[in-house]
Amino acid sequence: MTAIYLTWGISALSVLGVISRPFGWPEAIWAVLGAAVLLALGQIGLNDAWAGIAKGYDVYLFLIGMMLLSELARREGLFDWLAALATQRAKGSPVRLFVLLYGVGVLVTAFLSNDATAVVLTPAVYAATKAAKLKNPMPYLLICAFIANAASFVLPISNPANLVIFGGGEMPPLSTWLATFALPSVVAIVVTFAMLYWSQRKAIREETLEHDIETPHLSRSAKLAGYGLVLTAVVLMVASAIGLDLGLPTFIAGVLTTVLVLALSGQGAMGQELGETLKGMSWSVLPLVAGLFVLVEALDKTGLTVMLAQHLSEAAANDAKTAAMGAGLLVGFLSNLVNNLPAGLVAGATVQSAHVGSAVSGAVLVGVDLGPNLSVTGSLATILWLSALRREGLHMGALDFLKIGAVVMIPALVLSLLALVAVAG
Repeated sequence: MTAIYLTWGISALSVLGVISRPFGWPEAIWAVLGAAVLLALGQIGLNDAWAGIAKGYDVYLFLIGMMLLSELARREGLFDWLAALATQRAKGSPVRLFVLLYGVGVLVTAFLSNDATAVVLTPAVYAATKAAKLKNPMPYLLICAFIANAASFVLPISNPANLVIFGGGEMPPLSTWLATFALPSVVAIVVTFAMLYWSQRKAIREETLEHDIETPHLSRSAKLAGYGLVLTAVVLMVASAIGLDLGLPTFIAGVLTTVLVLALSGQGAMGQELGETLKGMSWSVLPLVAGLFVLVEALDKTGLTVMLAQHLSEAAANDAKTAAMGAGLLVGFLSNLVNNLPAGLVAGATVQSAHVGSAVSGAVLVGVDLGPNLSVTGSLATILWLSALRREGLHMGALDFLKIGAVVMIPALVLSLLALVAVAG
């Protein structure tokens, strides 16, 4: 029993380090440190640790592919062009710009995943705020963080965590998915928009937009980067429809687009361009994910999944609707304490072991996807969003985000779960 508590304690401290970032050290250091301590103390064997790391294989490929596409699009000026276009369409209205960017965020999240919204859309939104000469870009950048999670259960591909929750060959067909999650998704998107706008209304209304925005020239390589993003969205939809993992197709799309775009720069400059592109990517997110996978593997070895599955199965047998609401709320808030990646892995294994109905498993998924909007490190997408902000010299404090997250996430989660339970009947 002492060994179990030791594993739980080390894992909790490691996750706390990821959340609070003591000494200003990156999140990845704390995740890897926790995994290393567990390994050094014999709380997890080398083979089990490697097995945990290997479970993240698909996630690593997905992130690398998306980061390649994003960095290419940024360097080639695609985001600057899109930003100017969005600002022109806003016609001088900061509220219209807010609505327009939110709508784009819904589409990007639904068809490219929530991580793509953080990686791809954040620099585009920042470019839009610069083009519009806004004094405070943060209300618009917050869109990327919140919609990345709020719209992440529109489709199975909208969040890699969805594939974890409904793993083991139990992924429902698209028609069943839409019948279950369409209403909860609409509720989550609308309520998140309403509460986020309400929380930022003063700052938005005080802004003035630049009217005369010159549209920058869109180069051939920038167009190709854009085609790569569109192609990736199509590939992800097809891969999801036929039941393939999403990581390898995304990685291949990113690599092929990179090779084609850099080849246009000329053979002599290709090596230098490639180096600059790779240098601009947020590589630290990969060891962060690997460390979290090892922590989850160690927790699973303590029997945590079996214990949780037993409690969930008993609760569902007594009252499925109450169990669904309780599980969704619990997982939603817990995701902010341990990050929704490990929470999703544990929750997915628990749901599959408990053999619960669609209402409970669906509620767990909503909790894993939407719950992280409470805190700045609740989800991998939000951590990627933070990295994108730091690239631009911007900062969002954990407490400041928590104040906004409490206003936005809690009503969205409660109402979305109620909608799900109502649909499940």
